[in-house]
Amino acid sequence: MTTGNATHETPGLSRTPLRVGLVGYGLAGSVFHAPLIAAAEGLALDTVVTANEERRAQARAEFPGVRFAASPEELWGRADELDLIVIASPNRTHIPIATAALEAGLPVVVDKPVAGTAAEARELAALAEERGLLLSVFQNRRWDNDFLTLARLVTDGELGTVQRFESRFERWRPQLKGGWRESGDPQEIGGLLYDLGSHVVDQALVLFGPAVRVYAESDVRRPGAAADDDTFLAITHAGGVRSHLYVSATTAQLGPRFRVLGSTAGYVKYGLDPQEAALRAGARPGADGPWGEEPEALWGRIGSGESPLTGGGIPVRTSPGDYPAYYAAVTDALHGRGDNPVTALQAAAALDVLEAARRSAREGITVTLSASADTEEQPV
Repeated sequence: MTTGNATHETPGLSRTPLRVGLVGYGLAGSVFHAPLIAAAEGLALDTVVTANEERRAQARAEFPGVRFAASPEELWGRADELDLIVIASPNRTHIPIATAALEAGLPVVVDKPVAGTAAEARELAALAEERGLLLSVFQNRRWDNDFLTLARLVTDGELGTVQRFESRFERWRPQLKGGWRESGDPQEIGGLLYDLGSHVVDQALVLFGPAVRVYAESDVRRPGAAADDDTFLAITHAGGVRSHLYVSATTAQLGPRFRVLGSTAGYVKYGLDPQEAALRAGARPGADGPWGEEPEALWGRIGSGESPLTGGGIPVRTSPGDYPAYYAAVTDALHGRGDNPVTALQAAAALDVLEAARRSAREGITVTLSASADTEEQPV
């Protein structure tokens, strides 16, 4: 297994498949993690941690034979029966549960954001390194179809030198849904900056490297809302690229998911990756035909001097989205066959940006960061 870029097999992980304990069976656990774990060759969903009877019935219906625990503490007493802990519980619980799992000798996958601060993420990474255990962060949007396509275009030089990266993760949700994600309590680590912002910032750092300056505007738009629901971030990368990132629940007319401007061409792409919608609808990787594909009508366009909305530019086939690749990489890392797909130090670098954005929005300033090796470009 690996905690950074080195690779070695975790002692004792000789079972096939490796048995997974999943903490939490809300949106993240039931829609994303459980189906992707079940679809991964070499992994088996062994135990789901939830005390909610309705959620237990839901899990039992889809995964007959799965075991249950009412709390994470029940898992530590039988740590020798498990090979990996996946934490998909509310954000405020990530650090304490991940710490307990590592101290119990178990490798860990944590949903994003791994922590509320970069310092906490680095402390957790240090514990994993000390114990020789994998600690990986579920940044699934690195395997979105549009992101994989853009990464290919950038790598191949199709845009020339990229000058500006615009990324929007926008929704139209004028009514509050309730729950901890919309809570104004800082302990909950709610709001869109840390929710959707974790995705768009991570993507920008993977593509264009370390951030050196951050500016942000963050607002609470909806009546009764207590956490940010409309936020803009501007990042200046060490290499000179400027990223303009938007996350919002109050966008009545959605903008392009990506608009990327280079010295020779630009790329514009509308629409979200289809994998989340497919998972929510009950589709499963490997069981429902081609996975992550989208129709030609949704392909992005590359060109210069013309609007894609009027047919300008050349359509670029969108690479299939591939969320299953994350857990395939985790499995390989645990067996010493590959690298950790998303390290906690990379997640900490994104948290540096999110913390700077929160300070920028609060104080009305541009925050300067030191370029760090934590944010080196990662292959996707």
